[in-house]
Amino acid sequence: MRRYPVRSQSELQPVDSNDGRGFPVFPVDMSYGVVPAGRSVIDGSARLRQADDPELQSLLTKDGVNGPSLVESGGLSSDLSGQGNGAAHSGGCGSTDGRGQRSYESLDYEEYDDTVFRADQAASSSLDSLLVSANKYLVCFAIGVITALAAFAVNLSVENISGFKFWATLTIMESGNLVGSFMAYVAMNAALVTASVAITLYIGPAAAGSGIPDVKAYLNGVDVPYIFHLNTLVAKILGAIGSVAGGLAIGKEGPFVHAGAAIAAIVSQGGSGSMRLGWMRHFWNDRDRYDMVACGTAAGVAAAFRSPVGGVLFALEEMTSWWKNQMLWLAFFTTAVVSVSIRVLMKACSSNGCGFFGSGGFIIFEIQEGQDTYEFFELVPMLLLGVLGGLLGSGFIAMNARLSEWRKRNLAPLGRRGRLLEGLAISVLTSTLSFVVPLMVVCTACPAGSEGTCPRTDNLHSGNFVKFGCRDLLGRGAYNDLATLFFNTQDDAIRNLFSSKTKREYTVSALLIFSVIFYFLATLTYGMFAPTGLFVPSILCGAAYGRLVGIFVADMHPGHYIDEGTYALLGAASFLGGAMRLTVCTCVMLLELTNNLALLPLIMLVLLVAKAVGDGTGIKPVYEVQMSVKGLPFLQPQPEAFMRHISAKECCGRPPVTFSRVEKVRSLVETLRSNQHNGFPVMGRGVDGERLICGVVLRQQLLTLLATGSRSMQATPTVSENSSRAALSYSVPEFSKPMSDPVPRCDEGVLMPGALSEETLEMYLDLGPFLNTSYHVVQEDAPLSKIYQLLRTLGLRHICVIPRAHEVVGMITRADLLPDALERRYSHLPGHYTTEGLNISAHGPVASASTATATPTIEAPSPAGPQTSGASGIGVLAPTAAAAAGQHNSGTASILMATLGPSATSSHAPATGSHGGGGANCGLASGRLLGEMAISPQAPAEVAQAGHLSRRSGARNTGATSVAVGGGGGGSSSTSTAISPTASGPLVDRSLLR
Repeated sequence: MRRYPVRSQSELQPVDSNDGRGFPVFPVDMSYGVVPAGRSVIDGSARLRQADDPELQSLLTKDGVNGPSLVESGGLSSDLSGQGNGAAHSGGCGSTDGRGQRSYESLDYEEYDDTVFRADQAASSSLDSLLVSANKYLVCFAIGVITALAAFAVNLSVENISGFKFWATLTIMESGNLVGSFMAYVAMNAALVTASVAITLYIGPAAAGSGIPDVKAYLNGVDVPYIFHLNTLVAKILGAIGSVAGGLAIGKEGPFVHAGAAIAAIVSQGGSGSMRLGWMRHFWNDRDRYDMVACGTAAGVAAAFRSPVGGVLFALEEMTSWWKNQMLWLAFFTTAVVSVSIRVLMKACSSNGCGFFGSGGFIIFEIQEGQDTYEFFELVPMLLLGVLGGLLGSGFIAMNARLSEWRKRNLAPLGRRGRLLEGLAISVLTSTLSFVVPLMVVCTACPAGSEGTCPRTDNLHSGNFVKFGCRDLLGRGAYNDLATLFFNTQDDAIRNLFSSKTKREYTVSALLIFSVIFYFLATLTYGMFAPTGLFVPSILCGAAYGRLVGIFVADMHPGHYIDEGTYALLGAASFLGGAMRLTVCTCVMLLELTNNLALLPLIMLVLLVAKAVGDGTGIKPVYEVQMSVKGLPFLQPQPEAFMRHISAKECCGRPPVTFSRVEKVRSLVETLRSNQHNGFPVMGRGVDGERLICGVVLRQQLLTLLATGSRSMQATPTVSENSSRAALSYSVPEFSKPMSDPVPRCDEGVLMPGALSEETLEMYLDLGPFLNTSYHVVQEDAPLSKIYQLLRTLGLRHICVIPRAHEVVGMITRADLLPDALERRYSHLPGHYTTEGLNISAHGPVASASTATATPTIEAPSPAGPQTSGASGIGVLAPTAAAAAGQHNSGTASILMATLGPSATSSHAPATGSHGGGGANCGLASGRLLGEMAISPQAPAEVAQAGHLSRRSGARNTGATSVAVGGGGGGSSSTSTAISPTASGPLVDRSLLR
């Protein structure tokens, strides 16, 4: 990870503060747009200029930063170019930055708490919730079955293609034509690998590589383009068949994880990209997508290794950044379906009715008849295996990372031709080494008692004792032990190495040569432009040097039973621990693969040592390194130590671009065209003229509203009932962005010049009903480390930075959140309260004053008792009540609820008193539903000279409770939370936390 120098508070001075308002500009990477001097901060029509930071550019040049951009779709900041390149887009935005690098958006893992969402929630019943939950399990069932079918098809194809290839090569060799055998072997491998690279290039470029880093970044909050599209899935499956059957030093298990995630995404969304079926619209949100993709990754591992529990643990330990109990049950159910489906499919091939498949097939290594105990002296070589695995795994990561950088600099500019030539060259090199090197070793005489099985006579790809041109030795048959490893599928080679009671089946020279060659071939191959996996190469390489160590231990202690297959298994565990740094899931997967529980303590010991040694080298795990190479903005579980010395104000650095409650369409279009921001605070005025934040609106919401202008636009710049009625005509899925679609350019779609008529551009849009009013805030002097934890733990996209609050209304503790106590406490208030929270029915009693036009308002409740304001609304308004809630720590609460009846005809002005807003310009009328719980009075506040935090500084967003986190305390485990008055402030953008 790149580390920026830690500066003292005195050094963190603005490098340019001539913007007319005193907002500091800190030397931090953020190509963050600012409003030109003389233009109001809340003027949405202001075009943005880009900030040039020579000091930062110099730092990045020295650091050699290159890579994609992060277009912070949750940021009020624009994009992060090349992980820290200050220049963004010249006068616009798009799916690439100015250097043609790809841009990424953040995801919304929380609920966007606007009127549309609340109306949908109010209209849903308990039966609807039950149906949605049942649909999740049906989707998981479909994911499991389809993933099992895909894995079966890949294994069936690889086994049969490899079986034919080995049969043809060995048959030609036995005829005496060694050169013809070599040419045929090289040609078949080259054709398969070239086809794999071509499929990846022309059908689904996002299928290149293992795919695990991309899926892991998605589950961390980065919407990586194209990785879940149908063409990517097809290229992943077909490309994996070609690259694995082509004899490359890679596996198909990593691509299975990506394929399972893609299957989950496509099934849960009812299609790929924007081509989706409406009957899956309930899953068109990032929260449900997250659950389904996580289940897909678990299904991929379960299908690849026949390890259902290991698949669940892999998703938990390696892939996901947030975990919940419901996801655990869904993932476990999915992997169970995969396991049963694969067993049913394998049963169909049990009688060798699937060609060569019956003799190989899915990975499972039976070594339960091997060594079931161990001596105390064996702990030393086992510990050395862990150390060796940690060092070799870290070396593999470092060399492969340098090779990946070289590919980006030298092969990427050559385009498709360079990628095809690279694949062809690697294939020819791998085929030459695997064919020629076994010819150079001395053949081994068959062990006594192996007549009839040694050497093999069927020329199949499964089993030991490949003859490979060897002649009889000492009156017995002979075999080539090195060819036995090379001329098998990798699954069968691992099975041979793990085999028990096969002492001296492999010579020291053969294992040493194979370990060295395969190690460097795997380093060279992993990362080429084709589907490539790392699990099986890691197991195979570790098993080879592990068996070598087992031979040495057996020779040193001839009087003890030492099984070489046991050390092969421990060597595989050591390399997996050193390269991937996985412990729990790797341990369980190996136990499920081998069916030998007696080896559990030894596997745990080796894994822990390998991980400790690997971490001690300072090299990150392989998938995190690959994410860094790709420029994916991944947030680690814990912040860096230097973040404690940076405040929220210093991090965000710039003021946000904001809108007013009612904005002109032309102003909205010009602002969206001129920058790549994806979150905008909406400002209003309180009753005394003070500025307040009404809420935060996302770019996707604005684009949807502009595209459906006839439903939401109005001719006058006033707040009217039309916006409330318009909000009720929308549903939450209408505002969802298609999954893994690329970042659209600022001149595409509704923002394209001429897409909107001049008459439309002169109209106005009331943003009130479409605001996320439950935005998160932190105070400007909060340390960045605390903000980092808040953003990553909650999965936020934005967070507003506000000045230090001038008043504390009350305190909330754990005792205040107990559902039973809340029900008793608020039982006298209108609405229906359940243990799930405030449950507002869509069909309430009809109010007698349904035609009233008075503006309902809520004043700050006094401790003396409840206050009631006038009630009116579109259709039916439940009685408006404000109740004193000062039983604990002087906390107060006021609740305003409105329910739309079936025959709504009257109009009303919006109510004041919503959380995050105030005054006539901030009240959020919602027609069918207006349910606001404000625990703070409508207090004035100044706009903080800070900015906005989001994924670029450590966040993803959607709304939740607005909680002010002080600079000296707070956090997710606090015993109480201070509730501050509603305030306005800028927001912070995520890249700065990296």
